[in-house]
Amino acid sequence: METPATADPSFDVQETGETDADVLLAGFSEFGLAGLTAVDYLVKQLELTPHGHVTTPDLPTITPFDDGSPRHPIRLFSADEVNFAVLVSELFVPTSAARSFSDALLDWTAAADIAETVVLSGVQMAHTETEHRTYFVATDDYREARLSAEPVPPMASGFTDGVKASLLARGIDSPLRACVYATPAHPQAPDAEAALRLVETVDDVYDLGVDTEPMKSFAADVQQYYEDLASRIEQARDEQQPEDRMYM
Repeated sequence: METPATADPSFDVQETGETDADVLLAGFSEFGLAGLTAVDYLVKQLELTPHGHVTTPDLPTITPFDDGSPRHPIRLFSADEVNFAVLVSELFVPTSAARSFSDALLDWTAAADIAETVVLSGVQMAHTETEHRTYFVATDDYREARLSAEPVPPMASGFTDGVKASLLARGIDSPLRACVYATPAHPQAPDAEAALRLVETVDDVYDLGVDTEPMKSFAADVQQYYEDLASRIEQARDEQQPEDRMYM
């Protein structure tokens, strides 16, 4: 029997060790699964290793598994030679839980001396083929540190909600640098082209040297898994929150 969602869910970040990362890169279960696909791909391409996970007793949960082995749905990864940690969240976090989730996550980043948080996101918005590119919404200090020489355009206007909004809001009022990289996504899951745009943007900004050629075959390999996950997310979205309302 699934645990019913509470009005004020709690989250706990559990680490398996310390990290020297300066950046937290995150992807969540949301429209098109572009951000989630992108961070999953980066974990594999950069050969990152498990660093911990996030637990909550207060939300209906899923337990993913592969080859018969279960895993936590919200996982942290890192590597000594890479200067960032990666959060992969297969568990849908509803808007009502966004503040509690963000607070727990940012308490951890503060304790770990992580200077900036970055979310990769596919967004549902009307667009033309010429708008198939990545945009940013970022705090001023992040723009100065990372985007002064990068040809990533800003998202013109609108608003966002959920975890992305909470992380950006904390960045506005604190020294934490915060950014959301967003790209138009389509409802099929995974939207490999949207995920590829996000990977290429992170690769350019952080000079990671990631091989993006296998991206489409990677998405194809996990297509059925992501389709099943997307179905669960859409059901949860219908039950727990309105549509993502981030626009150009």
